[in-house]
Order: sequence, then C-alpha cells, then structure tokens
Amino acid sequence: MLTCYESLLSFGEKELEEANILEAKLDAWYLLSYVFHISKMTYLLERRQQINLDDKKIEIYYNFISKRKQRIPLQHLTKEQEFMGFSFYVNEHVLIPRQDTETLVEEVLKDKIEGSLIDVCTGSGCIAISLSKLGSFKEVIGVDISKEALEVAETNKQKLDANVTFMESDLFDNVEKQKFDCIVSNPPYIRKEVIETLEPEVKEFEPYLALYGPEEGLYFYKKIATIGKQYLKSNGKIYFEIGHDQGEQVKEILEFNGYKDICIIKDLAGLDRVVKGILL
Repeated sequence: MLTCYESLLSFGEKELEEANILEAKLDAWYLLSYVFHISKMTYLLERRQQINLDDKKIEIYYNFISKRKQRIPLQHLTKEQEFMGFSFYVNEHVLIPRQDTETLVEEVLKDKIEGSLIDVCTGSGCIAISLSKLGSFKEVIGVDISKEALEVAETNKQKLDANVTFMESDLFDNVEKQKFDCIVSNPPYIRKEVIETLEPEVKEFEPYLALYGPEEGLYFYKKIATIGKQYLKSNGKIYFEIGHDQGEQVKEILEFNGYKDICIIKDLAGLDRVVKGILL
C-alpha cells in the first residue's frame, strides 16, 4: 500500500485525541515507531515520502490505535517498558514499571550496599534486576505470590542476563531462614476507594492483586516490617516505595518495629516516595 508516515501518524493522533487519550500525540508516535521500527530522525527525513509500506504492518498499526482507544495501556500493546535504562517485558499480569519506582532503586544504589538483597512483591522483576545489574550485590532474590508475574520476571531475567533468583512466595513464607543485607519492596499500597478513581488503564487493565493494599494501604508495610526483622542482618537496611500520602504512617510502622535512622525520600515531583530505615 502506497502511503506515508505522516498520514499514518496524523490518523493515529486524531483517533486517540477523539478518544480523550491524555498523551494522544506521544502514544500515536510510539506505536508508529514500534510497528515500523523507525527512529525520529528517519521519520523527519521521510515523513512525506510516498512509501510502499507493508499492508500487514499498516493493519497492525490501525489495530493498535483501536485498542489504545479502548484504554488498553500502551505497554500492553508493545509489551515493553523502559526502567533504569533497561527495556523490560511486561504484560497484564504485572504492574507497568514507573519512573516513580526509579527513586527506590536509586536510593538503594546511592547507599552502596553490598552482599545480599531480597525484593518482596517483585512483579516484573524490574527492581531486583536493575539492582543486580547496577549494584554490587553478590545475591539478589525476588519473591512474589503470583506465578504469572514470576513468569514475566523470569523472561526479563533471561532477556537482560541478570543474576537473580526468583521464587513463588507469599512474602517470606517460602524463603529460607537467612539474613539479608537489604530488603526492598514496592508492595500493593492503594486503598480500595482510591483504585476506583484511577485512570481506566490502571484500574481495568493492571492486576488488582498488585494494586490493592488492605488496612488503608498499610497492610503489607506492617507485615514486611515485622517479619523482615527475622531476615535482616544487624545494620541491615529496609526500603519501601510508598504512596505520596503514606510517608509518616510508614515511618511510624518502622519506628514501632525498632528500625532506626528512618528517612522519607521525595521523588522528582517533590512527593514522598520512599521510606528507609536500619535494623540495628
């Protein structure tokens, strides 16, 4: 079919804007570049040239635009999301890695911890794998209750050649009694009533199991902070990603459980995003 990139992009933008997609222009471009494997430079040079493009690829692009109009997340269409400079495979069984979570990884790296680390509620494995690749850990373990999520994590492990062990476990239930230098976790922490207010891309297409935190979003912080004491070495560190309004509450949970030197760290938007402490 003889057409040009500019007309395809214009079509995609118009369709997504009419569907009230927030980042319509950006999403239309991502899908175009993904389907036709073109760079921004190639597009700028060839955007108006009539090109005999593959009919199947054009059909795929139109199909992707149609699905995006239904609020299916862009990452579920492309099956990929960048995080900490790595491209991770994602699907409907895991939370899509977000830039906010990079604050958690960066904070651990900043503290230059060595030895062993366990990532509780690992999901796609993006935290565990990034820390394994960028940190100085001799052992990294990621655990999750979801078999489907762990399949995604294993795919990312192979894709990125990461030295991480993933295992199915409800928090620490299946973890051998060993002492770690570091515990990290981005657990489910969103209150039920808040989930209903989220964008359709999140509340309808991302796994509820990875979103909902009972007890006003604090359940998993309490469990991990309490049980985690049995799995941390003396002077071991614990790091949580939190909701923007949970900083003080999670800090109190750590204080109650005997952790010291507790800090609340903000993300790039200036919102509370990470709470960390030390088990003396």
